[in-house]
Amino acid sequence: MTGKFISFEGTEGVGKTTAINALCDKLTTLGIQFIKTREPGGSVLAEELRAIFLDKTRTIDADTEILLMFAARADHLHQTILPALQAGKWVICDRFCDSTMAYQGFGRYFGDAQAMIKIEQLTQLFVPKLPDITLWLDLDIKTGMSRAGKRGAFDRMEANDIAFFERVYQGLAYQHSKYPARIKRIDAAGTPDEVAKRIDAVLDLF
Repeated sequence: MTGKFISFEGTEGVGKTTAINALCDKLTTLGIQFIKTREPGGSVLAEELRAIFLDKTRTIDADTEILLMFAARADHLHQTILPALQAGKWVICDRFCDSTMAYQGFGRYFGDAQAMIKIEQLTQLFVPKLPDITLWLDLDIKTGMSRAGKRGAFDRMEANDIAFFERVYQGLAYQHSKYPARIKRIDAAGTPDEVAKRIDAVLDLF
């Protein structure tokens, strides 16, 4: 595979969409072919599962959340990500495996060791390609939730309480400590231009 796989992570309202768009603009300027995608989602089936996953009218237990995520991820990988990488394109993805550990392993399961082992095993079994680099946009939880609230009505995941997102943050910090070579922490405070420059410095595109 000659393309590069870059994922963005973070709790709600950290500015992932803005940062991803800024990076994609730079790749276009540099003449680098890329696709922009997301999780859950990124393929026809995965987008259908996303609609179920985020539906506020549904009650979904934590185990089912994990399995829905991996079903969507498997289709996303085989239908979208792997073909793009094999074609030499960069893949810019809004969330990937680290979110499952953070949101389900820590958010839902409070960092339970057995739950974390299950997620790691599913990753080993069904995820043949991890990102080459993951950019963790790190922002204070309350600041991020305040930003997220301005986007409109919360979906099923966004509607969780602050304590849930504090655990999610702990999960992202855990992943960062475990995979420091892959996961790079980006200070997400400040203007979009300031954040974009921090990302540029990590990716060394110029």
